[in-house]
Amino acid sequence: SLHLQNTGFEYTDGVTPAQVPSSIQVINSMRLIVNDDAPIQIPLDGLPSKSFDERLITSAGHAIWWPEVGPNVDQDCQIDNCVKFNLSLGPGESAKLVFSVSLTSTAYTWWSSSSRVDSQIDGINNGIDIDSSGTFEDISERGGGSKLIQFGAKQWYNRGSMIGQDGPYQDYAIDAVQFDIVQETVDTIAADMPNGRSDNAYAFARATFDYLHKNVAYDKEAPIVARSGPACLAASIGDCDEQTNAFFSILRAKGIPGWYVFGALTDSTFESWEGHAWGYILLPMSESWCNERNIELDTCYVEGSVDVVNNKWLLHTPTAYIDWIEESDPSSSLVKSYYKPGKRCCDVDRDRSFSTAEITSIGNTFQVKKLAENLW
Repeated sequence: SLHLQNTGFEYTDGVTPAQVPSSIQVINSMRLIVNDDAPIQIPLDGLPSKSFDERLITSAGHAIWWPEVGPNVDQDCQIDNCVKFNLSLGPGESAKLVFSVSLTSTAYTWWSSSSRVDSQIDGINNGIDIDSSGTFEDISERGGGSKLIQFGAKQWYNRGSMIGQDGPYQDYAIDAVQFDIVQETVDTIAADMPNGRSDNAYAFARATFDYLHKNVAYDKEAPIVARSGPACLAASIGDCDEQTNAFFSILRAKGIPGWYVFGALTDSTFESWEGHAWGYILLPMSESWCNERNIELDTCYVEGSVDVVNNKWLLHTPTAYIDWIEESDPSSSLVKSYYKPGKRCCDVDRDRSFSTAEITSIGNTFQVKKLAENLW
């Protein structure tokens, strides 16, 4: 499940207990090492907090603290629990900060296709497919409609006018209404829906996933400022967050909520890492499917991970590290703070990288085949 959220089914028969959420990622410990100083243990929940006035000073004069969320950009956290530092650097000097994170991660699926999902992956028995899916209208009846309110806006993250080589598509990162190319793509996808499935939420979301695989190439040299959803569709190319912008622009046009996950991705050997962004979507089970299983209708849905560029449909793999799951914020200030944490001065460069220090155990492996789903 999502951190601290119980998104499991609740039952109406008075006998079956509510589901206990599975943890796909558990942070076991965090340490901060500055240059060659002794490691600093960081509390997992940020408590007890350490304010700016209580900051630690390293042997080289660098300041470290982990405050609560507050209004002071320089001294407080802006999104959630965080670690802040103030480096004391002279001309030509540098500092190395290593966040050593010990975690346990496991594979999980929200897809119930027994013919396409490896049986060793947890979650398949409570997943969704085209036959169990509800309609677009059912979305507002699940989870109190909160995710639709929070992550269903037709436009999201206004970055200002940025008309460039990709055309006049660039102000809102997610935009379901301003440009014809999004609605034209929606119509193209909808035209291929199976008979009697035109309002099936799962079918449309999966068809959109397959459409992007077929029609949008991966961009290894994407621009620094990410293309918007419409710009990605117009250029037929995009990297991870650009194709997710396109995916969400299309889904939100049909009322399917989607929100971002930010973190990092590694290969199957855990040797090569890179920053990464992907998404979560909400899909409802049908009312008849829920009633047959005595499941409370409001809880009868999935919130599943979708990584378009890495062909992970309703699938989380241990190779994906979750750093931050987007929180509802109409002002977009939280995502801005995530992309540009803190501030710097004096032409100081900041290089960020990921690496694996140690792997204690690896379970069995499985393959994810890049094959469009037959929805007919």
